[in-house]
Amino acid sequence: MTCTRLYLCRHGEVCGDDGAGRPAKRRYNGHRDVDITGEGVRQMERLRDMLLDKPVDAVYCSDLIRTIKGAEIIGGPHGAKAISRAEFRERGVGLWEGKSFDEIEAAYPEDWKAWINDIVHFVPPGGESLRELSARVLPALNETLSAHKGKEIVLIGHGGVNRVILSFALGLELKNVFRIEQHYGALNVIDFYEDGMPVVKLLNG
Repeated sequence: MTCTRLYLCRHGEVCGDDGAGRPAKRRYNGHRDVDITGEGVRQMERLRDMLLDKPVDAVYCSDLIRTIKGAEIIGGPHGAKAISRAEFRERGVGLWEGKSFDEIEAAYPEDWKAWINDIVHFVPPGGESLRELSARVLPALNETLSAHKGKEIVLIGHGGVNRVILSFALGLELKNVFRIEQHYGALNVIDFYEDGMPVVKLLNG
């Protein structure tokens, strides 16, 4: 069976999550176009070095700078220009964007409870649900894999995007996405077979 290999990476550490001399607060950035830090660049450079000897056919990313920068760093040695697709953007969380989990819980306590009770279908004010995220990411992924059948490709994604793809590959229901860790600069390797199930070779490496 024809096998298409996906090197699924998460972008590097983003500005605002590095603490800037204070305890860091992880923020829900969503569609905010935040840049990566110096450490984020180094994380992408480490991924670049890990993939130097791989026959990379193409490098994809979302249309947000935190993935574009990583795609440019990794694609450079392969002569692969970053191909950005808006469908690979992080989940939009509307009014929650730019806020830490503590800040969201304090400002929107009822919405926070509703999200905890139904993480798959709940829609943050002005945002999208996890189900909606999956509905835009997976068709774009299938198109991308079909365009490079039998090749090896890289996708620089986001925490939520990667978890959706990995849940699909592992046959998990979306309600289990947060059982999958995705560190900044993480590398996942998935083999997609034309007539078979995906096989996850590496998770959060």
